[in-house]
Amino acid sequence: MLTRRIIPCLDVKAGRVVKGVSFVNHRDAGDPVALAAAYNEAGADELVFYDITASSDERAIMVEVVERTAREVFIPLTVGGGLRTTEDMYRMLRAGADKVSINTAAVLNPPLIEEGARRFGSQCIVLSIDARRSDPATEAATGSRWQVFTHTGRDPRSTGLDAIAWARRGVELGAGEIVINSMDADGQRTGYDLELLRVLSATVDVPVIASGGAGSPADMYQGLADGNADAVLAASIFHFGEYTIADVKNYLREHGVPVRQSPVVN
Repeated sequence: MLTRRIIPCLDVKAGRVVKGVSFVNHRDAGDPVALAAAYNEAGADELVFYDITASSDERAIMVEVVERTAREVFIPLTVGGGLRTTEDMYRMLRAGADKVSINTAAVLNPPLIEEGARRFGSQCIVLSIDARRSDPATEAATGSRWQVFTHTGRDPRSTGLDAIAWARRGVELGAGEIVINSMDADGQRTGYDLELLRVLSATVDVPVIASGGAGSPADMYQGLADGNADAVLAASIFHFGEYTIADVKNYLREHGVPVRQSPVVN
């Protein structure tokens, strides 16, 4: 059986890791390079680095910070934020990323997914989706339970796209993984949107990474066992020292979820 992955997320703004609630009221969580090194030592399976205001500020991602972060980790590193072309992707891969994550740019230019997969391989292309539950009137009118939003770092914009249909289209174009972030659950620490995870995991045939809402190891277990996610992503519970990677992996192992062994920390 494949092991499930535990992935800390570094949301970076102005060179610092931050964490907010529903994408606002950001709290400083530290230096991205130092945090990346700590998570690497603690046994994280992968690491995600998002420059969360690159798209809303309409600027390029901070390459120098990515380079310094990549030098400190020896686990897969996914980088996203402000990537608009395959040349942007290439620059990140050259800077040390193993995968690139696209969100706003993919919605605005879906062929970018296909171009990236053709040039670098589907295994390098992660489609990140920020989804919010539709209000009853919208769901009744469109049949869509979750809508896709872009520019969520500062200026969330509804796209009118159905999140499940968009994920399916992204995979058809060549995305090798889907990160699904519940905007409703983000930072709330009440658990992932399990219904969203279940529907999405049953729809696409690539790994699905749960994001938004983890407040405890039990939430992460539910995302994997009940939401059928392949991996779980979290920020607050790790950044502010409430739980360690080992805490989560021990809990999952005790509940029958296969995970990679964490190193022994003296």
